[in-house]
Amino acid sequence: MVLMKLLRLKDFPGKGTFHNGIHPPDCKAFSRDRAIEVMPPPDRVVLPLLQNIGAPCEAIVKPKQEVTIGEIIGEGKAFVSASLHSPIAGVVEKIGVCTLPNGRHLPAIFIKAKGEQITGQALYDDVIGGEWPKDCPAIYYPSTIAKAIHDSGIVGLGGAAFPTHVKVRPDDKKMIDTLMINGCECEPYLTNDYRVMIEAPGPIIAGAKHAARAVSAKEIIICIEDNKPKAIEALREEAQDTVIKIAVLETKYPQGSEKQLIKAVLDLEVPLGGLPADVGVAMSNVGTIAAVARGVIRGKPLTHRVISVSGGGIAKSKNLLVPIGISMKAVIDYCGGLTEDAARIIAGGPMMGFAFSNLETPVTKGTSGLTVLTHEDLRREEETNCVRCGRCVDVCPMQLVPTKIAMASRHGNLSLAQRYNILACFECGCCTYSCPAHIKLVQLIRMGKAMVMAGRKK
Repeated sequence: MVLMKLLRLKDFPGKGTFHNGIHPPDCKAFSRDRAIEVMPPPDRVVLPLLQNIGAPCEAIVKPKQEVTIGEIIGEGKAFVSASLHSPIAGVVEKIGVCTLPNGRHLPAIFIKAKGEQITGQALYDDVIGGEWPKDCPAIYYPSTIAKAIHDSGIVGLGGAAFPTHVKVRPDDKKMIDTLMINGCECEPYLTNDYRVMIEAPGPIIAGAKHAARAVSAKEIIICIEDNKPKAIEALREEAQDTVIKIAVLETKYPQGSEKQLIKAVLDLEVPLGGLPADVGVAMSNVGTIAAVARGVIRGKPLTHRVISVSGGGIAKSKNLLVPIGISMKAVIDYCGGLTEDAARIIAGGPMMGFAFSNLETPVTKGTSGLTVLTHEDLRREEETNCVRCGRCVDVCPMQLVPTKIAMASRHGNLSLAQRYNILACFECGCCTYSCPAHIKLVQLIRMGKAMVMAGRKK
């Protein structure tokens, strides 16, 4: 650990950490050592037409139409949008409506399986296995790479679901010097990125080289927290004889947030309301970069992703390669079902995820995992009044005043909430975790942000 720290300080301008933050129990032992399993293809998938930040795609298939694996079924026509592809061979049943974990009701394409499917080791090898080049041949121009990413429907798989082709689009006004690949996975319980880094470093290195070519970045840095030595070792070995560097960072939540990661590695401050491109950085998650490799090199769209299913409330914690659109119920059943003590199911991790109860909810491109908590996990004191202790301020990585934002939201004072920079909050949950009064600060801030955005649309 001391050697890693010395390397971190020597090789990069940053100190390997950022202001504030917290150290919650990582709870990754549930699934950390579980190798990725391939789920059998489901009888049906439900594919929401909006699985990304930005505009929804438009359905280009009709009921009773047969589709093949990887066929485009929804076209992302807006610039900030992403196309949708079928993860199974089957027949379109209908264009209906489904509900996501965040409560949104969205149009969706329902497809029933029919015909031969790809599964098992063949599917694993097709998505993340097999041989991958370490170089980006000259035939891949930046525009060629960006188009392949666009055509593959790739979005950020770390949870944000921002269309990746927008990030790699050449921009003469914002020159990119550094491509940073986020492998921190600081959210408790989740281990899907960790397993991809260990089992499939090849597509991460290949995808990083191609993404760097797309944005004309001179430097490539893969960032990993120091509690993941096996992932560090796997990527260092794969990155040998390349220009790619591995940055080993202090384990702290939310180290994987873009602005905090840039500060930790490069000692650069992304301006409030700004983007990494404002300081010459492009950033992507390790799972996303692996999907980029598949899309650009193999010409295969984003149809499957790795998720982790973890927690004391699930019979068998696993890391799974699943088709997008499979139901949460099918995933839970494959993991042996819920335990008697299961109390809450969360899409994502406990810090930033959304609790839900409808098990027919589908896995989307942005679903990083399922966390199932027990009654013991949830046993907390009831909410009391704010005591003005300032702990939420002490831990906020954005250096905001969460309690003032939350109270302004609770009372519908949106102008005051905006004065306190409510939209700068990325809902990491540090404030809620640290609040001795057990005030649900993140939920209140989410409510306020939704009201602010709804007001802007009028």
